Amino acid sequence: MKSYFQLLPLLGSILLLSAGSVGAQTDPPRAKPNVLRGPAKAPLSSVAQIELPAGYIFIGGADYRKVLKAEGEPVSGNECGFLKPTNQDWAVVFRFNDIGYVKDDDKDKLNADKLLESIKQGTAAANESRVKAGNPPIEVIGWDLPPRYDPVSHNLEWAIRGSVGGEQLLNYNTRLLGRKGVMQVVLITDPAQLKDTLPQFRQLLAGYSYQYGQGYAEYRPGDKVAKYGLAALVLGGAAVGAAKLGMLTWLLVFLKKGWKLVVVGFAAVMGSLKKLFSRNKEKPQA
Repeated sequence: MKSYFQLLPLLGSILLLSAGSVGAQTDPPRAKPNVLRGPAKAPLSSVAQIELPAGYIFIGGADYRKVLKAEGEPVSGNECGFLKPTNQDWAVVFRFNDIGYVKDDDKDKLNADKLLESIKQGTAAANESRVKAGNPPIEVIGWDLPPRYDPVSHNLEWAIRGSVGGEQLLNYNTRLLGRKGVMQVVLITDPAQLKDTLPQFRQLLAGYSYQYGQGYAEYRPGDKVAKYGLAALVLGGAAVGAAKLGMLTWLLVFLKKGWKLVVVGFAAVMGSLKKLFSRNKEKPQA
């Protein structure tokens, strides 16, 4: 079962949480995560915060890491939080990488075609290992949203669609640039629900802000500067510093066995997640 959890951020967090609720019937009791209910201001580590509207719930980074550890999964230490609406089947995961100030000098050079080709090349290389292991290859279908950068908000976003075993997968990413690093924001949703989910997601992100002194515009000479730019964030972020650009792709994490869990019914998985949160329904607001 543990191999199931080595998957994309797209569904990884949902699967981890749902496994905890399902396994509770036979496993020893586990500590329940503290749940913050909106309206409230949810802290994202010590670098940022987000306004949590009514009808949303939030788990902080420390509790999110406990969930990961409870499933025997590695923890990076950069997990900042997990939130979702109480009556809809989508969620958001936050992680902060203190890689330094990412210069946006290449903001006008984000060639979507070239970036997609790099991702496809990396996927082709990964598929060789997948096929040898007896797993079906992954197909990169294309951009749902080509990479685009807002020089005012310093936000970078993109969405790419793929398929495995005939089932489509969607990876919707946002990167919020700050003075000392980048907040990774991953939207977890059924591809078929993306159109309806995006307006709510973007409205939610409008309530995001860095703490005083942490914003992108507050950069000062002498601050740590990241060794790569916006294109590298799309192709793999910090990992690009340790491998060839273009050979990294969000799809590579599927190399581990257990990929089939991704193609189970999305509604069933989210139903298990709801059970986990429902246990905290009577817990007072933090």
